[in-house]
Amino acid sequence: MRRPLADEIRPQELDEVVGQRHILGEGGLLRRVIESGKVPNMVFYGPSGTGKTTVANIIARKTDRSLRKLNATNAGLSDIKNIIAELDTMLTPGGVLLYLDEIQYFNKKQQQSLLEFIEDGRITLIASTTENPYFYVYNALLSRSTVFEFKSVPAAEVEPAVLRAVNIISAREDIEAQLEPGVAEHIARSCNGDVRKALNSVELLFTAAPRREGKVCITLDDARNATQGGSMHYDRDGDEHFDSVSALMKSLRGSDPDAALHYLARTLEAGDLIGACRRLLCSASEDIGLAYPQAAAIVKACVDSALQLGLPEARLPLAEAAILLATAPKSNSVVTAIDRAIADVRAGKAGPVPRELQNVHADGAGFEREQGYKYPHEYPGHWVRQQYLPDVIKDARYYEYGDNKTEQAAKAYWERIKEGR
Repeated sequence: MRRPLADEIRPQELDEVVGQRHILGEGGLLRRVIESGKVPNMVFYGPSGTGKTTVANIIARKTDRSLRKLNATNAGLSDIKNIIAELDTMLTPGGVLLYLDEIQYFNKKQQQSLLEFIEDGRITLIASTTENPYFYVYNALLSRSTVFEFKSVPAAEVEPAVLRAVNIISAREDIEAQLEPGVAEHIARSCNGDVRKALNSVELLFTAAPRREGKVCITLDDARNATQGGSMHYDRDGDEHFDSVSALMKSLRGSDPDAALHYLARTLEAGDLIGACRRLLCSASEDIGLAYPQAAAIVKACVDSALQLGLPEARLPLAEAAILLATAPKSNSVVTAIDRAIADVRAGKAGPVPRELQNVHADGAGFEREQGYKYPHEYPGHWVRQQYLPDVIKDARYYEYGDNKTEQAAKAYWERIKEGR
């Protein structure tokens, strides 16, 4: 059985890789690392079809490493341990290079387990991901790895690869290919920076096009049909994914329900149901917060319904949540308050917990009172003035009431209580 064209003509040298000049061109950091022969643990991050696997193959060959490949979608720790177990019987003077594709599908525990094997030098890890590694790769693993970003390949660089593929298939099948003007350009533009997708389109066109007298004619209409939907393509694994979900969050925050629905639709059409759910849940606390505290519970219910329904029905409760969030009153008092508190803690502004608030390791509220703790429920309005913050930050103010009906009502209530009215 013949291999896919993209695999058959996979580049064997760095200069043959399409795109990625920023890291593989003359003087590029990744190129210099490979040429040095001293390959560190690395994370390749970028859209599909941009050369991550190809470069891993080239690295293994150029550095005399035995290459082992795993995909995190169907691999587990046992597969990695099996590779380690083979090391004693393998003749690999250069060591083993483990290429772990889609590492984002490994959970934190699985990723942590990799540390043992890379720290003792038994394997060199190249992990690849189509997601942002700073969100999906465990910090301890990132700190031991060098991250290289692979970018979508510009159409101008994809087009020569398309023409090369046409020539290779023509020679392989001993047939003359005639392309209408604009065919190669259209394929290169419609693949959205995914070289593998472009090559698959070329292969499809050769398979489907009629052959007459040793010739095959590929028309622009054929190319358009083969790449149908390409101009509307949304790659959930690339930069466009992050742009769209960012736009979703900002549209919700900006109270534009139409824009929110548009970006939600783009996210769902890409199949990223989980990503859409996460953003909606986050917005409920980050952007609506205490202005409409019920929003968090309502959005959680919508998300639960969506996850139970699955696509395409999930679009309904998620659209409900998006419209609710976009049209709800807004307050960022929650995120502002917690970030101020975290900033103080990280700056070392903590100090001992006041003695009267400490865990006294004794039963009963009476003993606590002996330590000076004032039990609020024994005072009018269930409130009594006492110091809760450590001495070093006793006057800190993290929370500021938002300018909305709910928070202003709470502010007025506590002002009355604290004034003794």
